[in-house]
Amino acid sequence: MAHDYFGGLTGWDFEGFHSGGDTEIWKKFGAHHITVADDEHGSVDGVRFAVWAPNAQAVQVVGPFNWWTGDDLRLIPGSGVWGRFLEGLEEETLYKYRIQGPDGVWREKVDPVAAFSEQAPANASIVYKSRYAWSDDDWMARRSEARPHAEPMSVYEIHLGGWRKGKSYLELADELVEYLTWQGYTHVELMPVSEHPFEPSWGYQVSGYFAPTSRFGKPDDLRHLIDKLHQAGIGVILDWVPGHFPKDEWALGRFDGTALYEHADPRQGEHTDWGTYIFNYGRNEVKSFLVSNALYWIQEFHIDGLRVDAVASMLYLDYSRDEGQWVPNQYGGRENLEAIDFLRYVNRHLYEREPGVLMIAEESTSFPGVTKPVHEGGLGFGFKWNMGWMNDSLRYLQLDPVYRQYDHNLLTFAMVYAFSENFILPISHDEVVHGKGSMLNKVPQDDWRKFATLRAFYSYMWSFPGKQLVFMGSEFAQRPEFDESTSLEWWVSDLWGHGGLQRLFRDLNHIYREHPALYELDNDPEGFTWINADDAGHNALSWVRNDSAGNHVACITNFSAEPLRDYSIGLPAVGTWEEILNTDSLHYDGSGQHGNLGAVEAEAEPWGHFSARARVTVPPLASVWLRRNAQP
Repeated sequence: MAHDYFGGLTGWDFEGFHSGGDTEIWKKFGAHHITVADDEHGSVDGVRFAVWAPNAQAVQVVGPFNWWTGDDLRLIPGSGVWGRFLEGLEEETLYKYRIQGPDGVWREKVDPVAAFSEQAPANASIVYKSRYAWSDDDWMARRSEARPHAEPMSVYEIHLGGWRKGKSYLELADELVEYLTWQGYTHVELMPVSEHPFEPSWGYQVSGYFAPTSRFGKPDDLRHLIDKLHQAGIGVILDWVPGHFPKDEWALGRFDGTALYEHADPRQGEHTDWGTYIFNYGRNEVKSFLVSNALYWIQEFHIDGLRVDAVASMLYLDYSRDEGQWVPNQYGGRENLEAIDFLRYVNRHLYEREPGVLMIAEESTSFPGVTKPVHEGGLGFGFKWNMGWMNDSLRYLQLDPVYRQYDHNLLTFAMVYAFSENFILPISHDEVVHGKGSMLNKVPQDDWRKFATLRAFYSYMWSFPGKQLVFMGSEFAQRPEFDESTSLEWWVSDLWGHGGLQRLFRDLNHIYREHPALYELDNDPEGFTWINADDAGHNALSWVRNDSAGNHVACITNFSAEPLRDYSIGLPAVGTWEEILNTDSLHYDGSGQHGNLGAVEAEAEPWGHFSARARVTVPPLASVWLRRNAQP
């Protein structure tokens, strides 16, 4: 053979992989269509294969190019990596690895670092080389200078297969971009698009960490969708799942016949609730694999942020385990020290490599310092989902208005810890599945009260400290629960109530983005001042949001079925306060009982801790926002 058998790879190329320091493993592992020097022909084209299987007795690559009979790979000296260059292979050819484990059994496996895969239920890996030319230079330049905590962020969470069933990445690049632009969201969050075998897992059980699912097209088609979103000024967040992976025999599990990516001990290596394996975060090669995967999506697909799924399951060794079914750490505690070190590593690395990127933790416990910098002892995330706010506010929402006064603290308690982390307020897919009911059906009583309550709730949410996230379909109050096998019920957005709520979401997003008082100081106590936190008898809450330039937005929400007329509030400045939102407007399918005639006057009369006082009318189950700009 006249050319290099390993396509230019040597054992030295994998030193970083074995030390946990290689953060770009996709450039060496997987299948790469390359040109290599050849003594006879000068150069030849082909595909270089490389796969980590240190305990294997033998490894073959199989595909249509060898009638699925197998070409032998060899161990690259000193690496535990098997490789081979095969000349003449075309791009987009299918392949798998056949691996003989230490037990002598041959197992057929897909490539852990494949860039593309067959569409489920088929699973062969596909040789793929991107030729996409990006057109989002302006967006990427702005991202590198971004200050996410001081900028608006309203996120639309989406399951690509269920938004409009049957749409491809290319079709979504037109339809989704147009819709998000009209609605005014700043970001879209994609539920995992990494290749996965089981559609009802929604992508949370990943079999191809480096391969976008082929259900909607090719990898460059996804790049086109992201590019179009960026050109429209919309950021893209991707759900990332480093906490566990499925047990499918052809995927990562027991990859070379041994527990390679996962812990061998089921007390550390399996989630019995989910039927999945847990990554071995203490293994350097696993660290390299996962941190490279995170960087891969950000660099190769221009993803703007990663929402890390199920962080709590990573942090605690006893997560969802009975006594005696878990192994304490070296100090006898329940914290998973290796996972904590890994999360700190990936967060620190990504923020250093890609300024402006978003790292978001879906973490449901009170673990301290989730969004505290690593150098200060934190986990280093940029944001954390505020699951406490979500649980409390949804409990309140489901109460009949006459009983809400007895649980008023459900809406006020979140301010006790509002500035302890950098929060995102999530109303996600998890809240509208598995018998929990849609948002509309959580609310008691008739349709008028249901829609009015939702309008008040979302305005309360959009004015509360923290960024916002809402799941698709919630913006027009779809009645059924989320079902990935069908499209959203778009037709209802033409109906009374549904269309009004959808129009409100559009206005909420645009008003929010136009007023820095609603977002600039989200993580600073100076950005929020209670007007009245204690009016449980009226089911009312009121506060002022402030920005650094001295502008104010006063937000008053009435969660009772009775109007608040001539309701006395304190305000930080005298003069005219313009009404910029009233959720009872006829435009939103409300009753149109405004009462404030577009503005209220604040008099120089002390009220509580404020220097001015005004009287405002707030319709039943409604919110009113008032604006007072700083004087020039």
